[in-house]
Amino acid sequence: MNENFNERLASIIANDVAKENLGHIDLHKARELLMDAGAVLFDVRPPAKVEGENAQEAGIKNAYYAPYPAFAASLELLPEDKTTPIITACVKGWFGNRVMAYLEMMGYANVYVLDTSITALIEAHYAHTGR
Repeated sequence: MNENFNERLASIIANDVAKENLGHIDLHKARELLMDAGAVLFDVRPPAKVEGENAQEAGIKNAYYAPYPAFAASLELLPEDKTTPIITACVKGWFGNRVMAYLEMMGYANVYVLDTSITALIEAHYAHTGR
């Protein structure tokens, strides 16, 4: 393999290892990043896995619905600043983990995966907004 690729991959892995829980965050940390740090949230559930509203439809600040099967079509939604925190979320983390890896390979440094279902975050959002 290309030496530059190996170095880049080693750097990404080191960055993830330095994150608590390898970048998997709980509901509280996700809300903190969204509310205080201006994080961007990507709900990456495939359409068949969305029950009710997706995170964008629910009105979560800086949330976008970018389903995994079509994520490449959503790249224009990515922040220009590659240090902006990004949270990926789905049902069980499988698709979120994949998208996290893609974003890190693209040079985004502060990518996290919600370690619970995105529906829990949507419900917490509803509770806080009285919706």
